[in-house]
Amino acid sequence: MPTSGNDGNMNGPAKVRNHDDEDGSKTTVTAQTIDELHSLQKKRSAPSTPKGAQPNSAFSPSDEERTKQRLESISASLASLTRESGPKVVKGDPASRRVEHVPHHRPAAAPTIAVSDSALKFTHVLYNLSPAELYEQAIKYEKGSFITSTGALATLSGAKTGRCPRDKRVVKDELTENELWWGKGSPNIEMDEHSFMVNRERAVDYLNSLDKVFVNDQFLNWDPENQIKVRIVSARAYHSLFMHNMCIRPTPEELEKFGTPDFTIYNAGLFPCNRYTHYMTSSTSIDLNLARKEMVILGTQYAGEMKKGLFSVMHYLMPKRQILSLHSGCNMGKSGDVALFFGLSGTGKTTLSTDHNRYLIGDDEHCWSEGGVSNIEGGCYAKCIDLSRENEPDIWNAIKFGTVLENVVFDEHFRVVDYADKSVTENTRAAYPIEYIPNVKLPCVGPHPKNVILLACDAFGVLPPVSKLSLSQTMYHFISGYTALVAGTEEGIKEPQATFSACFGAAFIMLHPTKYAAMLAEKMENHGATGWLVNTGWSGGSYGSGSRIKLSYTRKIIDAIHSGNLLNAEYKKTQIFGLEIPMGVEGVPSEILDPENTWPDKQAFKETLLKLAGLFKNNFETFTSYQIGENNNLTQEIVAAGPIIDEA
Repeated sequence: MPTSGNDGNMNGPAKVRNHDDEDGSKTTVTAQTIDELHSLQKKRSAPSTPKGAQPNSAFSPSDEERTKQRLESISASLASLTRESGPKVVKGDPASRRVEHVPHHRPAAAPTIAVSDSALKFTHVLYNLSPAELYEQAIKYEKGSFITSTGALATLSGAKTGRCPRDKRVVKDELTENELWWGKGSPNIEMDEHSFMVNRERAVDYLNSLDKVFVNDQFLNWDPENQIKVRIVSARAYHSLFMHNMCIRPTPEELEKFGTPDFTIYNAGLFPCNRYTHYMTSSTSIDLNLARKEMVILGTQYAGEMKKGLFSVMHYLMPKRQILSLHSGCNMGKSGDVALFFGLSGTGKTTLSTDHNRYLIGDDEHCWSEGGVSNIEGGCYAKCIDLSRENEPDIWNAIKFGTVLENVVFDEHFRVVDYADKSVTENTRAAYPIEYIPNVKLPCVGPHPKNVILLACDAFGVLPPVSKLSLSQTMYHFISGYTALVAGTEEGIKEPQATFSACFGAAFIMLHPTKYAAMLAEKMENHGATGWLVNTGWSGGSYGSGSRIKLSYTRKIIDAIHSGNLLNAEYKKTQIFGLEIPMGVEGVPSEILDPENTWPDKQAFKETLLKLAGLFKNNFETFTSYQIGENNNLTQEIVAAGPIIDEA
């Protein structure tokens, strides 16, 4: 008679497997309380070993020593001028962690101004949390944070849903007075050192008063020889996750030896500035101090202030190393040819630089050094108003777990985002790691560019679909940064409005535009790059009478630039602007290449052309009178590269 379950022991009772299943796992849990059960749920992350170091090396600091050094560094960052040292900082969430009892020591001397109640409390630091941890923090503690149907974190930026350029200030001191671009046309609005310190103390004291702060230690610039270490101290999980995505994320090994940051942001966005402080014009203030290597944010929770503030810093730091900082998209062909794309909003920069046949290096911020190009950021910050899977599949698919969605509207039950809804703002955004784009090149670096493409959406309809530029023309149009916008019809305005933004990013540059233009021309000349002006706007007339150039034609033009075929084309020169236009481009009707051919009214074309030329010349007057250093005027060669109205 067979006996079951006795492991072959015919003489004794069957063994009961009450501890292990057939796969070797335990069927019972040893925890006695729910807290003990939760403690079993989380596995402590094992520290990584730095490359080249042995785990037990006498020269390798212990985990405790590394943690102590890191907390000392963060404490120093949060130091206030009213205290001799920084606050007592401990790692972890106060909601899930107890601070160990600290024995009381009677002070040797009477209390001074350096001692206050704030010096007696602990500041809890949530350091370089993962996206999953930041999701938990946001959903638990930040009203307006939700998980959408695709797994992205939807959040609100508060009353400010865009940047506040009029509230941005830069400390004018001995360091910056003669280096930065000040005055008419400049984005740099001055403040003094004292006013900055008032705002800094206000921000630091606010952050120290909180139960916890978020700290991110990350990098800018994928070029390892020119990386900048940045520390972001913020009050919101949303801000921490945003910067986790937008900056370059360090490996555990890099984080262990991060050390002192090169630049620090204090984001106290929930807390307003004091409007009685000198130079303040509202309750919002975004302040840069290049000497102290610090940035302070008060009175705005819009995360883009951090991204663009750091971009401004790179526009200052990189040229000092003879590295050109650029507000551009960048991609690379399979043969290694790199193209830069410059363009203001609505010109097609994102659409044209995103090409499934080419690798994406970056969509917005780059450096051009002696080694080639490198992306400054570790992520993308894409507009999502009217986003669709058909038109922008890469962005659509990137909106998943880990992505931050700002100010979007979604269905209450299913959490499906309605990208057409502008109820909160038209400036809805998605911030995601760059590796969420399928054809990204990692690391985000490439060789020297072969083509520099300046995009303009000319609603006047007089610029050619494509022009080959000389170096001086490239400098002129780069400094001009032209596009044209069409005003809303509800105001009854039909005429296009010209918009000029120096270096295609005037709000972020720190030096005079001619300095960046001169560096661009030098690098283009040294590495054999060609400049192109591509009009993605109107043909056959201005907005309202003509029609917009077909995207398929523009793509054919860009393809011809990438392949090098356009370099071998036959060219002719236009009047007024003196642009070299090709006689033919494969896949593009030859008659549209010369815009005059498409206008039925030739006189109206000439009048409109002269009008636009006048707008260019008026805009450029700001730059012709500027001197860089001693007796170093803008060269007549660049001025001559602009439109010549006398030809009319």
